[in-house]
Amino acid sequence: MTPVLPYWRLSGFYFAYFALLGGVAPFLALYFDHLGFSAARIGELIAIPMLMRCVAPNLWGWLGDVSGRRLAIVRVGALFTAIAFTGIFYRQDYLWLALIMASHSFFWHAVLPQFEAITLSHLGPQSARYSMVRLWGSVGFIATVVGLGLLLEVFSLDIYPAVMLAIMLAIFCSSLIVPRPPIAAARPKGEPVERFFMLLRKPGVLAFFICVGLMQFSHGPYYTFLTLHLEALGYSRGLIGLLWALGVVAEILLFLVMTRVLGRFTLKQVLMASLLLASLRWVLLGTLAEHLWVLLLVQALHAATFGSFHVAAIHFIQRHFSERLQGQGQALYASLSGVGGALGALYSGYSWTTLGAHWTFAIAALAALIAAMGLYRALPSDR
Repeated sequence: MTPVLPYWRLSGFYFAYFALLGGVAPFLALYFDHLGFSAARIGELIAIPMLMRCVAPNLWGWLGDVSGRRLAIVRVGALFTAIAFTGIFYRQDYLWLALIMASHSFFWHAVLPQFEAITLSHLGPQSARYSMVRLWGSVGFIATVVGLGLLLEVFSLDIYPAVMLAIMLAIFCSSLIVPRPPIAAARPKGEPVERFFMLLRKPGVLAFFICVGLMQFSHGPYYTFLTLHLEALGYSRGLIGLLWALGVVAEILLFLVMTRVLGRFTLKQVLMASLLLASLRWVLLGTLAEHLWVLLLVQALHAATFGSFHVAAIHFIQRHFSERLQGQGQALYASLSGVGGALGALYSGYSWTTLGAHWTFAIAALAALIAAMGLYRALPSDR
């Protein structure tokens, strides 16, 4: 008998987890700007959590695969994310904030890769329904980005840390009601660590992970400076929040039809289309962002640059890594995303004041284009 899918409990966790991202991505740079930091320092501070994705997911992924206790790791990670973040109420100088960013993100990045593996275990043969569960994360993102955007129209940015802490505690609470996955995740004999590295030598697998890093690199200026960029162009915080939300609405609409998209197109085609549209998106954002209609188009393209790319990537990992190695596969995906995102935040922080928005986004567009070309050459065209 097939176990009943705990749809709402899984979806509730995604809602809470990505609600936090909805507060971080659009508003963290704005908060650091409020504290008086320069563009370079802002880029460095935002790069730190991304750099932690280079280390933390692999450590936690290995522990999850060895112990099989993925859900316990999720709960511990969520709790200590909140505990570590409370230090932000003590001081706000650069070095202290750097420590807070490093410590809380070390635990935060333990959470999602393990939860992705838990979700896929619950889905089992229904893995095509992944996008229907994951879309609630996008709903959570929208709830925060719109609500917090409107809230910051009325109140000072000084309330920002308290809102973030409340969402972190909600993530922990939602993890407590998620049931254990039906498939044990302990590593059996016959799948040693060497097996994981053998999988990386399969045609196109390593190229895929490199392109993941390049895709996140291209998002560096978007996640670091979009809000500040639009404020400089005269857009209000409330409208900026709605523009962020529009991108995620487009993402949700794509999630609703993603099963049919994957049934019609190969993973290679979906990944390549996502990268090419990302390149176009950054060109438009760097050159024509003063026109509202262009911004509406740019944000609609988030359906491709994040939505279709992420779902196709999750399916790629599930296809190429066995159940017992899912944790490490998801962790490597998160780590390469972290490397790319961190480098993207760092370069954009240094280039923003020296080269300007136009050339900063041009570099991002070039990175996405290079990734598309690399994927075209390296990835087999199988279904």
